[in-house]
Amino acid sequence: MSLPVPNLDDRRFQDLVDEAKRMIPSLTPEWTNHNVADPGVALIELFAWMSEQVIYRLNQVPDRLYVDFLNLLGTSPFSAAPARVPLTFWLSAPTEQPVVIPAGTEVTTAGGGTIVFSTVDTLRIQQPTVTGALTSTSETAYTDVLPQLHYDRDTVTCFSSEPVAPGDAFNLGFDVPLAGQVVELTIQTAERGIGVDPTRVPITWEVWSGEHWLATEVIKDTTGGLNQGGAVRMVVPDGHRPLLLGGQRLHWLRVRLLEAEEGQPTFRSSPKLTNLTAVSLGGTVAAEHARTVLGEVLGSSDGTPGQRFALTHRPVLPRREAEEVVVTVDGAPQTYTEVADFGASGPADRHVVFDESAGSIEFGPRVRYPDGTSVQHGAVPPFGAQVTLPTYRTGGGAAGNIAAERLTALRTAIAYVDRVTNLHPARGGVDAETVDEVKVRGPRTLRTGQRAVTPSDFEQLTLEASPQVARARCVVPDTPLDPVHVLVVPTSDRDPRALELDDFALTPELFATVRQHLDARRTLGSLVRVSAPYYQGVSVVVRLRATEGRSANAVRERVDAAIARFLSPLEGGPRRDGWSFGVDLHAAVLISLIEEVPGVAVVDELALFEYDLRNGQRLGDMVAAITLDPGALFLVGANQVVVR
Repeated sequence: MSLPVPNLDDRRFQDLVDEAKRMIPSLTPEWTNHNVADPGVALIELFAWMSEQVIYRLNQVPDRLYVDFLNLLGTSPFSAAPARVPLTFWLSAPTEQPVVIPAGTEVTTAGGGTIVFSTVDTLRIQQPTVTGALTSTSETAYTDVLPQLHYDRDTVTCFSSEPVAPGDAFNLGFDVPLAGQVVELTIQTAERGIGVDPTRVPITWEVWSGEHWLATEVIKDTTGGLNQGGAVRMVVPDGHRPLLLGGQRLHWLRVRLLEAEEGQPTFRSSPKLTNLTAVSLGGTVAAEHARTVLGEVLGSSDGTPGQRFALTHRPVLPRREAEEVVVTVDGAPQTYTEVADFGASGPADRHVVFDESAGSIEFGPRVRYPDGTSVQHGAVPPFGAQVTLPTYRTGGGAAGNIAAERLTALRTAIAYVDRVTNLHPARGGVDAETVDEVKVRGPRTLRTGQRAVTPSDFEQLTLEASPQVARARCVVPDTPLDPVHVLVVPTSDRDPRALELDDFALTPELFATVRQHLDARRTLGSLVRVSAPYYQGVSVVVRLRATEGRSANAVRERVDAAIARFLSPLEGGPRRDGWSFGVDLHAAVLISLIEEVPGVAVVDELALFEYDLRNGQRLGDMVAAITLDPGALFLVGANQVVVR
């Protein structure tokens, strides 16, 4: 069997001849004789034959050289992107001295698996002390209740308005920030709040971030919303900052009464507390799918330009500040700075280029110019110099998108740390770009010229900003003064039936990456706004009959999967590249789709419902079609498939 041949240009001899003849009337209208005996037509056929030979040779170019040609034009494959997830470290017992989890601490799946995550920042776990307590009825009216809280025979009314009103708060001040901490408040109550449902309490726990109040993640509450003695355990988000409240500058944590939702009972009288203590049970810090390689010797220089050294591990993740190439010459280390290319590098510039996908580094080449001169771009390590990479990180890929509670094994024991886990799934991991994907992206990149002018330019540059971007849509502003609105759909490797609204939320890292990439390439005076699209929830109810002898359960699974895949923002639509922005959905389209599913005999009835993706319930009456705004996409909720 012969090797597959790329088909870069499928035009043949006759195609080229016909194309040239079609251009004759517009270019040389006086030329009217197009017969094969005409000398001009003979020249056309000659050049067509020569062009066909060039196309044939071009189609023999292997994928490796095709990618090399794209590299010369500044287009290189995207490296793998690492998944990220918060890791929670639990203490064996509260300790008086702080417990430090250093950056780079590695955690893996149980059993010593190959999926390794490492912490991005240093985590410091220390025990907090309640040094302030205030009740508030507005943003300016505060009452100091710390003495009553410390005195066992006294009580503190949490929400002090008469009657209790939304916005009332009970504020606790701490001497140290609680950012990233797992805090447990042990609460003793004197009186319950009257009128509230303990399972649906309209309260929220918040901390001050420096700009606004951030909600904490409550993972355990045995108090029934401050209605009985118990404990409230929460994960405090990053960025806990001090704030001046009631004349006291402390790190504040507050419980605030919310406006009750429809059908939700609220307090008619406030709960009262007799005592409250706080301890830190652990801490949470961001981690990414990566592991650190230390002290790798890449080899010795032979003194020639354009040397390339391969790393032991690949792909290589983007370098941090201390991750630099070191060349040792006669015992003296020299640091080489990473650059995107050698275009602006001189002969004395110690520069190096990383190929993240291939896992290699390259030193500057010597380039011969048309006038006969040769210029060295970037310094060349002298003969015998040792090339080392003291530290770098490797990892990334879709394999890092693991479920919650999977990362449970510390690779190195840490004093006072009992266990570790990820309370949430890891997301954001993307495999390295394939050659076929580069072939598609490369020509589009050349058309944009790395400048965002037209809507298609904005969309293509957004796709190039990060491998975590799956789709992009540019909404043209109504007036020249309005900002250009770019909608970003992130990647996800989850089953279309399991996709949720949170899977398409833009992480702060991805938002910043796209925004900076577009800001550097926009035209002068234009404004760019980056956000996620609006996702319209849809639920499909279908009643059908299965082919005789087919399993009803199997047919139901196939139909449910087909609907979810067809409406998916990532792989939906007729071309399997994602449901188009702003395209309406009609019941007749889904009926045609379902009737093609193996095992389906006939569709008896199909109805569409709008769906509340947050509350998980259908809205309104059934409809025959659902319309979409130009910047919206569908996201499937709970479908109901009845098979007879």
